[in-house]
Amino acid sequence: MQGQSMIAAVDLGSNSFHLQVARVVGDQIYPLDSLREPVRIGAGLTADKRLDEPAQARALAALAQFGERLRGLRPEAVRAVGTNTLRVAKNAREFLARARSVLGFPIEVVAGREEARLIYLGVAHGLPPSFERRLVVDIGGGSTEFIIGAGLDPIRLESLYMGCVSYSLRHFPDGRLTKANFRAAETAAGAELQTIRSAFQRGHWHEAYGSSGTARAIAELLEWNGYTDSGITLAGMHELRAQMIRVGSIDRLDSRAIAGLRADRKPVIPGGLAIMLAAFEALDITHMAVASGAMRQGILYDMLGRFQHHDMRDLTVAQFRERYHADPVQAERVGSLALALLGQMLPADDPAGEATTQLLGWAAQLHEIGISVAHSGYHKHGAYILRNADMPGFSRSEQARLATLVLAHRGSLDKMQGLLDTRQDTATVLSLRLAALFHRSRVDTPPPRLEARYSGDQCRLRVDPEWLACNPLTASLLREEIEQWRKAGLSLEVRPQQALEAA
Repeated sequence: MQGQSMIAAVDLGSNSFHLQVARVVGDQIYPLDSLREPVRIGAGLTADKRLDEPAQARALAALAQFGERLRGLRPEAVRAVGTNTLRVAKNAREFLARARSVLGFPIEVVAGREEARLIYLGVAHGLPPSFERRLVVDIGGGSTEFIIGAGLDPIRLESLYMGCVSYSLRHFPDGRLTKANFRAAETAAGAELQTIRSAFQRGHWHEAYGSSGTARAIAELLEWNGYTDSGITLAGMHELRAQMIRVGSIDRLDSRAIAGLRADRKPVIPGGLAIMLAAFEALDITHMAVASGAMRQGILYDMLGRFQHHDMRDLTVAQFRERYHADPVQAERVGSLALALLGQMLPADDPAGEATTQLLGWAAQLHEIGISVAHSGYHKHGAYILRNADMPGFSRSEQARLATLVLAHRGSLDKMQGLLDTRQDTATVLSLRLAALFHRSRVDTPPPRLEARYSGDQCRLRVDPEWLACNPLTASLLREEIEQWRKAGLSLEVRPQQALEAA
C-alpha cells in the first residue's frame, strides 16, 4: 500500500454523495478532482426504515459516474464510506451489494462516532495549527456530528440522529414555512442536544467551526443577504428564518426571495437551519466560522496514515487491549503462530491476503479481552464488546468480522454456521484456533514446528510426533478440534496420524 501517488475518497452522505480525488506528496494531500451529486437518499427512507427504489436509482446513477472517474485506480487507493441512512436502512445490505458492483470498489458503513472522527480529521487539516480546543458541528442529511478537538486530535465525539433531510421531511412535510413548524423543529433538535449539552457547551472550547454543505450554505445565505459580515451568527439566522417564514413555502424559495439559495439546497435548508439554531442556543455559540475540510478530506488523511503505518486501528487495538487488561505476552504468542499458519494456508498472491492478515493480527491481540468480564464464555463476552463498542478507525463490517473471529477462536463451531463463507474466513478461524490451542499452557516454551496445507475442503497439519507424545493434553485437544471441523464440513488431518492416536 506504500507509494500511492493518487488516492480517492467517496462519501455516501444522506443528502449528497461526494468524490474527492487527490495526489499524495510526502505527508500532504493535494486535491485533483471532485464530484458532487445531491442524491438525497435520506429522503428515500420509508416509514419502516427501508430505502425505496427511486432513492436507490439516484444513488446508483451517481455511483456509476464516480466509478467511471475511479476506473484504473488500485483497490487500496480508494475508500468509500456510507453514513447515517446506510446505518439505519434495513435493506442496506442488498443495496450495498448493488452499489459495490456499480462503483467497482467496496463500500464500508461507519458508526456515528467514527464518522465524527473522520470529519474532525478533515476539518483539522484544513485549519491553521492551534493547541486551542475547537468545536466542530457537521449537519448532515440524517445525522449531526459534534466534535471537540485540539490540533489533529479529537477529544470528544458525538453523533445525534437528526439531519437536514430528515428534519425537513418531518417538520415541514407540506412545504409550509411557518413559525409553528420552525418552533417544532428547533424544539425537537433542542431535546436531542440535551444529552450532550453539558459536555459541549462554551467553556469546553475556544472557537466553533461548521463543516460540510449545510453550514456552508447557511453562511453563504447570511453573507449574500447582508445578515452577517462573515460566518454564522445567531442574529443572522434569526433574520434568515424570518425571511423564510415571510416567503411561506419551500416551493417559493428561490434566489430572488433569498439571494444565493441554490436549487438543490432548497428542499433541505429549513431543517438544517432549525438544527443549527438549536445548536447555537443549546451550546451557547455566538459565532461560527466555516471550515474548508469535511469528511471526504478526513477519509483521505486517514488513508494516508494507513499507508504510512500510522493506522488509527492499530492504536485502537492497543488501547482496547490495555483497557480490558488482556495479557500482551500471550497475545503475542498466539498472534505470531496464527499468522505463520495463515501464511502457509493462503497463497502468496491472494488479493485479500493483506487485509486478512491484518485482521487476524488484531483478533489475536484482542482474543482474550472478554476475560475482564468473566472467564466462563470469555470469547462470547469479547465478541460482544468488539461488535458494539466505538472503535475509532474501524468500519462496522470490520468490527463485525473482528468480533466473529474472537467468538470463533474457541468452543464449538456450531455457532459459526453461515459465517464461514470464504476460504479466507475458514483459514483465518482455523489459524487462530490452532494458535490458541498450542499456546494453552501460556509459557514461553516454543510450540513444535507446524506445517499446514489447505486445499479444497481439507487441511493437513503436520506435527512432530515426539512432541505430541510428550504433550497428551494438546493431542487430546487436537482430536476434539478434528471433530469440530468435521461437523463444520472441513477435513482436518493431523500427520502423522499414528502419533496423534498413540498420544
